[in-house]
Amino acid sequence: MKKYRIRVGLDVDDTLYECNSYAVSIINERHPDEEPLKLEDITNWGGIGRHVEERIALYADPEFVRTQPVTEGAAEFVKKLSEIADVFFITAVPAPCMSARAERLIQDFPEIPAENIILGRRKDIISLDIMLDDGAHNISSSRAAYPVLFRKPWNANLSGLLSVNSYDDFLHFCEMVSNSFSEKFPRLAEGGVLCLVGPSGSFKTEIANGLTMLEGFEKPLTSTTRPRRKTEGGDSYRFISEAQFIREMKAGSYIETTVYSGYHFGTSEKAIAPIVERGGVAVIPIDICGAITLKNLYRQRAMLVFTRRDRADAIKSIISRDIDLEDKTRRIMSLDFEYRNSEVCDVEINVGNDVNAAIERIVELVHQA
Repeated sequence: MKKYRIRVGLDVDDTLYECNSYAVSIINERHPDEEPLKLEDITNWGGIGRHVEERIALYADPEFVRTQPVTEGAAEFVKKLSEIADVFFITAVPAPCMSARAERLIQDFPEIPAENIILGRRKDIISLDIMLDDGAHNISSSRAAYPVLFRKPWNANLSGLLSVNSYDDFLHFCEMVSNSFSEKFPRLAEGGVLCLVGPSGSFKTEIANGLTMLEGFEKPLTSTTRPRRKTEGGDSYRFISEAQFIREMKAGSYIETTVYSGYHFGTSEKAIAPIVERGGVAVIPIDICGAITLKNLYRQRAMLVFTRRDRADAIKSIISRDIDLEDKTRRIMSLDFEYRNSEVCDVEINVGNDVNAAIERIVELVHQA
């Protein structure tokens, strides 16, 4: 039987071509006497930051579209993706820029036929298997089976959305979906990584703590910028400032990073590798973005376990936590997105209110033949 080729849609601006960063460089050249505008200053894709009107005007300039740099690695990424999927470019540009955008796409990505270029803002009416976009508004309204957010500074504070940090992670995710009916179940009996994925209030931390009390399970120390809770000891996380985290991230200290409820989290290879090498299981409560990165790195030695709990119980748990109101609100609002992530995990466990039963089931899965 012929294998089904998945249909993958790719956003263009800030996914394949430099857009915000290109605009920032132009603005800085125009205003050499001012403090340089940084990409991190753009915390929202639209009207945020200095020289907003000037920046937005560039996006409607055909010359800007005609000269946008191709993102490093984008050409090779599209070529690899076209080998496993039918690729479509889904791009929203003003009418005067449409010709320039289509000409560039045809020139820079010759593997993709011209008829697979879809120009327009109504991304919500396009049905695909997978969609990659840096605009959260496009992801939340997408009809794709798996809408995937491409992490950028302007969407870093969003939680729960299926997301990736790199082209490589997205390619691996597409492979996961394409091979979902033939992929072998993960094998952790000789060591590996156990990623606990689930919405807030689903007992991920409690399950991780219970597992690490058992022989063979260890919790690698994760760095975070969030404040330490009253109930946490010094070994719960490595608590550091946001400035230090960003310095370490840019230096390549982490194999995966993510943002949850406005706080950064990162795991280093030196924290995980020794556990796996000695045959242990590294237990990590993590969001789906970090889980996909670790799955990409460890492949069949990584197991993604979705911890499901009734929505009402999860909300009660979130409300009862010693966190600020804004954080509680973000977590509750992200629940719908987080429940959807169960579809890309290796196994789902209905935790309910029985943490011990969930732990027993996970131990069975890890040690099965």
